[in-house]
Amino acid sequence: MLFDLLGIAIVLVIIFLLVFPTGRYMATVFAGGRTWLDPLLDPVDNAIYRLAGVNPQQAMRWWPYCLAMLVTNLVMFLILFLVLETQQYLPLNPDRMGPIDPFLAFNTAASFITNTNWQNYGGENTLSYFSQMFAIIFPQFTSAATGLACGVAFIRGLGGSTNLGNFYVDLTRTCTRILLPISLITAIVFVGLGVPATFSGAVTVNTLNGPLATPVATAVPVASPIPAGAAPAAAASPVAAPTATPTPSETAQGQQTITRGMVAALISIKHLGTNGGGWFNANSAHPFENPRPLTNVLEILLMALIPTSLIYTLGIMLNRRKQAWTFFWVMAGFFLVFLVIAYVGEKNGNPLLNAIGLNPAQGNLEGKEVRFGQGQTALFVTATTAFTTGSVDAMHDSLTPVASLTPISQMLLNMIFGGKGVGFINLIIFAILGVFLTGLMVGRTPEFLGKKIEATEVKLASLAFLMHPLLILAFMAITLALKINLDSISNPGPHGFSELLYMYTSQAANNGSAFAGINGNTPWFNISGAIVMMIGRYVSIILMLAVASSLAAKKVVPETVGTMRTEGGLFGGVLAGTVLIIGALTFFPVLALGPVAEQFAMIAGKVF
Repeated sequence: MLFDLLGIAIVLVIIFLLVFPTGRYMATVFAGGRTWLDPLLDPVDNAIYRLAGVNPQQAMRWWPYCLAMLVTNLVMFLILFLVLETQQYLPLNPDRMGPIDPFLAFNTAASFITNTNWQNYGGENTLSYFSQMFAIIFPQFTSAATGLACGVAFIRGLGGSTNLGNFYVDLTRTCTRILLPISLITAIVFVGLGVPATFSGAVTVNTLNGPLATPVATAVPVASPIPAGAAPAAAASPVAAPTATPTPSETAQGQQTITRGMVAALISIKHLGTNGGGWFNANSAHPFENPRPLTNVLEILLMALIPTSLIYTLGIMLNRRKQAWTFFWVMAGFFLVFLVIAYVGEKNGNPLLNAIGLNPAQGNLEGKEVRFGQGQTALFVTATTAFTTGSVDAMHDSLTPVASLTPISQMLLNMIFGGKGVGFINLIIFAILGVFLTGLMVGRTPEFLGKKIEATEVKLASLAFLMHPLLILAFMAITLALKINLDSISNPGPHGFSELLYMYTSQAANNGSAFAGINGNTPWFNISGAIVMMIGRYVSIILMLAVASSLAAKKVVPETVGTMRTEGGLFGGVLAGTVLIIGALTFFPVLALGPVAEQFAMIAGKVF
C-alpha cells in the first residue's frame, strides 16, 4: 500500500509541476506571441490559410466563430464516414479489412469528430491502416484542437472581448504549436519503450507450446469374439482407431496471430488530446499500447497536461491568477476525493471472495493488469474520466461497485478538469448558477468576474447544464421502456443498469470509455449514441460561447463592500457546494439504482 501511495504522489506532483511551463506556453500561443517554433511553422500556417482561403486577420464574434466550427466539423465528419465506408478500396490495407456497416460507420465518425472516441468495434479486427490513420488519428488532432480553440475563445469572452478570435487560426495554431510537436516527441518515446510503429500487417507465430501436429491414427489390436466350440485364433487382427481431431482451443495454443500497426502514433495523440479510443480492442490494457509501468505513467501525464495547464492559461490571459487557482483547487479537490474512492474500493476487494479464503491484501484483481498494480490502475481510472480521455488500462466493468462510482460520477458531473476547455467551461456553468443562488440569498444582483449576471446568462447556463442529464436519462428511459436491444446487456439487475448508464454517460460527456459488458454495435445503440455525442458536444459549446459573448458586452461593475469576491477559499466552498447540490443530487437517484444498489447487494451476499 505504501508503494502504491508513493507512486500516486509522485505522478500527481509531476502533473502539478508541468502546469506552470505548459500554461505559460499555451497563453503565449493563443495571445499571438512569439514562440521558438514560429520560424519553422509560420510558413506552414500561412500555406494552410492560403489553401483554405482564410484571412487570419479577420476577427469573429461568437456566432461566426460557432458557425465556422460547425461547418469545419461537418466537412470532416463526411470525410471520416466516406473513408470508413470505402476502406476496402483504399491503400494501406495489408490485412484486407472489408467494408464497415453504415450504422457503425456513422457512430464512429460522430464519435471521433466530437472527441468522444467511443468504439463499438475492435480496431485490430475492423479497420485498415488507412482508416486508422485518416479516420481515427487525424480527427484525434482536429477534434482536440476544436475543443481547445473553443475553450480559448470562451476565455477571451470572459476577458471582455466581443471578438472571440478566428476559429481557423486557433485550430491551426493548436495543431502546429501544441499537439503535433508534443505528439511527435512522445510517439518516439513510446516506440523506445516497446510500442509498435510499423506498416507491416499481422503476423502468425508459434507460441511457446510449439505448433500442434494432427494426431496420427494408430493400429489398435482388437480381439474378435470366439464362437462357442471354436478353436482360439492365433492372434487378434489389428483394427485402426478413429483419427483424433484437434479442437480449436488446442490449435490456438500452438499458433497466434499478432496484429500490429502505427500504434505509437495513436497512443501519443489519444492521450495528449484527451481522445481515448484504442488501436486494439483492449485499449491501454493491451501490452502493445501500454507495455510497462513507465508507459502507464507517461499516458497519465499526457492526459493531464492540457486540461490542468489550461486553468493556469486562463489566469494569465485574464490577469486573474488567484481566480484561476480557485477553480484549480476546487477541481483538484474533487479529483482527490474520487481517487480515494477508486483506490479504497479496489484495495478492499470483494468481501464474498475474501470470505472464501482469497488473500484480502491482493484487493480486486479481476480485469486488472498486474504490471500496473492497484495504485496506478486506480489513478488511471480516475484520470481518464476526470480528463474526459476514455482510455482504459483495466476493465471498468470489473471494478467493485463502490469503485465504479468514481468514473461514473466524474462523467456525470463533467467538470473535474475535463478535456481541452470542456471541464472549466462546465465549471463556469456551476459558478454562474452559484453566484446567482448566492445573490438571491443575500438580496444582491449576482456578479461574476466584475460583470452582472442577469436573466440571459442564467438561462443559457441552465440550458447548458440541463442538456447533460437530459441526454443521459432520456435515452436510458427510451431504451428501457421500449426494451430496445436489452439482450445486448450481459449482466442482469443493477450491474446491467450500470452498464447502460455508463454507456450513455460516457457518450454525453464525450469521454468514450466503456463499462464493457454491453454490445453497443446495434442499429439503435449506434444511432442513439451518435445523437447523444453530437448534441452533448456542440450544444453546450454554442450556449457557453453565447454566455461569454453576453458577458463581454457588459461594462465592468466597480467592486464595493457588498461585492462577493469569486476568488479564494470562501467562493471555492460555494462553488463546490453548488456542484454537490445541483450536480450530484440530479444524478443520485440513477446512481442509487446502479452501483449503490449493487454494493448493498454484494454486502448481502449477491452478485450480478
